[in-house]
Amino acid sequence: MYKYDHIDQTLVNQRVAQFRDQVARRLNGSLAEEEFRPLRLQNGLYHQRHAYMLRVAIPYGLFNSNQLRTLALISEKYDRGYGHFTTRQNIQYNWVTLEDTPDILAELAKVEMHAIQTSGNCIRNITSDAFAGVAGDEHVDPRPICELLRQWSTLHPEFAHLPRKFKFAINGAKEDRTILLCHDVGIELKKDAAGQLLADIYAGGGMGRTPILGSLIKQELPWQLLPSYLTALLRVYNRFGRRDNLYKARIKILVKALGPEEFARQVEGEWLHIKGGDDNFTEAEWNRVAKHFTKPAYKTLSALSNDQVLALASDTERAAFARWLERNVKPHQVPGYASVILSLKPHGSVAPGDATTAQMYAIADLADQFSFGELRASHEQNLVLADVEQSQMYTLWQEAKKQKVALPNVGLLTDIIACPGGDFCSLANAKSLPIAKAIQERFDDLDYLFDLGDISLNISGCINSCGHHHVGNIGVLGVDKDGEEWYQITLGGEQGNDAAIGKVIGPSFYADEIPDVMTNIINTYVQHRHDGERFIDAYRRLGVTPFKEAAYKDAKKKECSDSGSGVEAS
Repeated sequence: MYKYDHIDQTLVNQRVAQFRDQVARRLNGSLAEEEFRPLRLQNGLYHQRHAYMLRVAIPYGLFNSNQLRTLALISEKYDRGYGHFTTRQNIQYNWVTLEDTPDILAELAKVEMHAIQTSGNCIRNITSDAFAGVAGDEHVDPRPICELLRQWSTLHPEFAHLPRKFKFAINGAKEDRTILLCHDVGIELKKDAAGQLLADIYAGGGMGRTPILGSLIKQELPWQLLPSYLTALLRVYNRFGRRDNLYKARIKILVKALGPEEFARQVEGEWLHIKGGDDNFTEAEWNRVAKHFTKPAYKTLSALSNDQVLALASDTERAAFARWLERNVKPHQVPGYASVILSLKPHGSVAPGDATTAQMYAIADLADQFSFGELRASHEQNLVLADVEQSQMYTLWQEAKKQKVALPNVGLLTDIIACPGGDFCSLANAKSLPIAKAIQERFDDLDYLFDLGDISLNISGCINSCGHHHVGNIGVLGVDKDGEEWYQITLGGEQGNDAAIGKVIGPSFYADEIPDVMTNIINTYVQHRHDGERFIDAYRRLGVTPFKEAAYKDAKKKECSDSGSGVEAS
């Protein structure tokens, strides 16, 4: 993985010193809150419902065991013994004090981490495939491009005050595991017949108040030209993006208003003046960065069949081990290796995406023992050990069980994506975590979950969609009605190559109705599905009517506005 050079380290150290001075001035009253707010947001520090929240970047989801130990230390020393991994490949601490934040940033700097641009109207943490570099279906390893663009975008003076926050996702595999089309800009990497690295550019995607899938605006852009083309794109957005209306400030609104063709034309016009300049990537820059993403010291091994891996387990544990292999283990490019997902979704006990201090320390040890000391954070709020020998699978599984990160529910109904919601976030209209807990408790039977198969369930506490409810096969959105918490249901969303935005089925429900609503929706699927048919395919075949009728058959008779409230999260 990428290692800081002198420039990187100096920049991050200077940022820590700068923020330490800003915090000191805020505490002594010489810096007012309205002046301090943009400064703290540039360093990932929010003021939430109960305390400050610090969001730490895990660039494109890749980090190492030493960094995880520092994240654990921060949770132990400065927070309440846990951290929350987010859909944006960040980690959040929900209970930090303002006084401690400079010391936290200093701890991060020691292990080449930071919180720069995890907030604010700038280019946020760049996300990518959690299986980048090892996925069996990968065309191109996207990590060198991710790192080059991270360096290009960090503290970029021209794009520090955009009309609104700006998010990139980069994919290089056959299967999209990044929700590419739901980002302000999605970059699809590929190679042509001559082996040249090219990029297709999608713009104008996003969720929140106005969910829109991005549009293809540029095909087969040579990778070297990415900085100049993206500069042109951001200049068009910076010039014409709405600054008068917070609800209409994202690039998706501009692309929709102009139309993708006209937006692309304007970007081309701006690009014409700069594409031959000095801002483009060079082979030397590629070589400088790409050398950090070489393959680890893999052994020469023979690939093991599933039966051979299963034979490693004792007779009494073989059935449970088989389930874990089916759901939590993914193919690898190198014979004899596989990638393992550690589930941060134990049924009903902690919030989705949370990891305790003890778990983080233990997972860091597992990364050292089984996966060359590297880890990945996934969009689904789980962690990944990307390079595990197949012959070590059973031993790893036994160790993961001790840490309660071996639940074989990856991709199943209880592998819930959820934001912190009203328990923490000051923007939320309703709580997310109790809803997730109630659903996990209702659907706690693994036999039944395996029979149901792949179903994605996403929960957001407000219209900002930090839980990405729009792209869940089943989405739950918290809304407010006269001070009461209600929940709106969407169906038909999907991430991946067939990305789709879910549709609202009707009026909202009380919190205590949601488990029964879920049961009725799932029962309808079970009743009408064909053999081997996934939930999303059954929904598309049947349409919304049978699911809607089932959802409302026991609903309480009270009307609720589904308009929601609040603004898109900072």
